[in-house]
Amino acid sequence: MKKKDCIKVIGAGLAGCEAALQIAASGIPVNLYEMKPGMKSPAHNSNLPAELVCSNSLKSISTDNASGILKREMELLGSVIIESAYCNRVPAGGALAVDREGFSQYIYKKIMNNALIEYIHGEATEIKNDEITLIATGPLTSEKLAFEIFNMAGGRMYFFDAAAPIVSAESIDLDRAFTASRYGKGTSDYINCPMNRKEYAKFYNFLINADTVLLKDFEKTKVFEGCMPVEVMAKRGYDTLRFGPMKPVGLPDPKSGHDHFAIVQLRAENIEKTSYNLVGFQTNLKFSEQKKLLRLIPGLENAEIERYGVMHRNTYLKSPGFLNEYFQVEKRKKLFFAGQLTGVEGYLESAATGIIAGLNAAKLYKGKDLVSPPTETILGALASYISYYKGKNFQPMNANFGILPPLDEMIKNKKERKSALASRAIESMERFLEKLS
Repeated sequence: MKKKDCIKVIGAGLAGCEAALQIAASGIPVNLYEMKPGMKSPAHNSNLPAELVCSNSLKSISTDNASGILKREMELLGSVIIESAYCNRVPAGGALAVDREGFSQYIYKKIMNNALIEYIHGEATEIKNDEITLIATGPLTSEKLAFEIFNMAGGRMYFFDAAAPIVSAESIDLDRAFTASRYGKGTSDYINCPMNRKEYAKFYNFLINADTVLLKDFEKTKVFEGCMPVEVMAKRGYDTLRFGPMKPVGLPDPKSGHDHFAIVQLRAENIEKTSYNLVGFQTNLKFSEQKKLLRLIPGLENAEIERYGVMHRNTYLKSPGFLNEYFQVEKRKKLFFAGQLTGVEGYLESAATGIIAGLNAAKLYKGKDLVSPPTETILGALASYISYYKGKNFQPMNANFGILPPLDEMIKNKKERKSALASRAIESMERFLEKLS
């Protein structure tokens, strides 16, 4: 039964779940709408909320990395996504990778056990003016709702996102492959399939000539740089992959001690390590072509494919001038957006916007001033980017050091500079939370 006098959250992905739980933590009832299982996009597999449709990695945990800083900021804000990730972690060297099923189940239980959240299965297609609503339907928003959103927003943009194949662990030939993490960091959690010059040439020539799945108006779309299909990347040049996902540096063969010409890395999909995904191998190749391609990778000649790579449409708003730093629609104050629809890119980035949008929806409900983290934080810088970007070509943005304001004094040493930016970001978030409380 739908709760009355509540805040409406549409979409139970990472951002929607964070938003709903943030609102409920403020003592406010929430109606959380999720179109699954009745409706699914081509990229959805699970019926659970907070589904990870692409990689199972939430990137680095080190605060030498912008993603690591964002994780810490989210922890301080009480993120359920980070909480679940650490509870369902699988070995992945210095990265935070998770067991997909356990990760989503954990969040599902949090939602179902919260008396203030009503979890409603069904497509929401109407945005009412008289109720506080937060839309977090992500890049795979249903057509009906997308039509209403983009009419209201005055335009739309598309890009295509891709997922990598997953293979069974027992089908990987470890006599040809070896386990190691790059530069020996952490434990040896990755399986590495090495290639010599001749093997790479054969693999490369097949890849650039392989058949892809036909997509509507594909030639007119823009591929996001951070999640580019491997075949698109390969066509940029013979050595592009060798400087990208197939980089051999820092992974010497344990038998010879020498670096290989190229390496394909595989990362565990679950705690049991029964499945592995090909790191950086998002693809739109036909399934039959994917099977042939994997046979050309040493160690994967007999690989059993558990999930083929897929490509799907992603949608995002032209947010600058439409949304403010509170993730609120400028001309429609009771309406908020969160997640990838706002123009952030990545699991963490999407979830983090849900925290701030949810917090502000709750503040509006209580008649309090809205808030946004300082721009010295990664989350605050992302909020500033989506609301105040001045360039002509607005594109999705990941967490990175480049969006942060410069330090008061120049630090030439790269490691020391990153450390100073990390310390400033975390201290700024701590002060922000002190003011909130």
